[in-house]
Amino acid sequence: MKSFDKLKIKIFADGADKNGILEMYKKPYIKGFTTNPTLMHKAGVGDYRAFAKDILRAIPNLPISFEVFSDEFPEMERQALEIAGWGKNVYVKIPITNTQGQSADDLIRRLAQAGVKLNVTALMTLNQVRLVGKCLSYGPASFVSVFAGRVADTGIDPVPHMAAAVELLRPYPNVELIWASPRELLNIFQADAIGCQVITVTNDILKKIPLIGKGLEDFSLDTVKMFYRDAQEAGYKL
Repeated sequence: MKSFDKLKIKIFADGADKNGILEMYKKPYIKGFTTNPTLMHKAGVGDYRAFAKDILRAIPNLPISFEVFSDEFPEMERQALEIAGWGKNVYVKIPITNTQGQSADDLIRRLAQAGVKLNVTALMTLNQVRLVGKCLSYGPASFVSVFAGRVADTGIDPVPHMAAAVELLRPYPNVELIWASPRELLNIFQADAIGCQVITVTNDILKKIPLIGKGLEDFSLDTVKMFYRDAQEAGYKL
């Protein structure tokens, strides 16, 4: 396994808590940011536009992805064009389909040809990757987010799946693959090993970075101490 500082993959922090975002912005290994309506809702964001512009004032120099939230393609397009105008470092997240399962490929193609930097999101299948790569091929720099963690949740090994996605996007130098929804720190190393360009990581996982290289015997002892300490604090008796 490579040491953390030898990794080629770019780590994007994934979240919607402003304090957490600004904390990650100070880390030299964070190369960008992503969020989505679900994370924003959980973080208590009330005004979408105000939140986004506030973050962009604080972070003007790294790629940041904001997602449309309409289910109708004409309104998605209107929202995408507005969001794209918020900053040169903005990427617009477009879901691969709407909630009816209708493909967003025509919209993705139009926006790419109009020069909008996109982050096409919620992909799972290789057929979706193949389709989106073609749609983005004549556009500006863009991302394709494959939810590897959710693929793994179905019992499918995400590593060969994502390796195949890397190869499908190789003909399109303007398109980078994102390993989205990782479940553990190991996924960063796995994504790097197959040549994936970007991985989105939540703060909970990023906080485990100091554990990289920790001796397993030491880690075992720390775990024993944690169990003992918690039992003492709980006041358990038999």
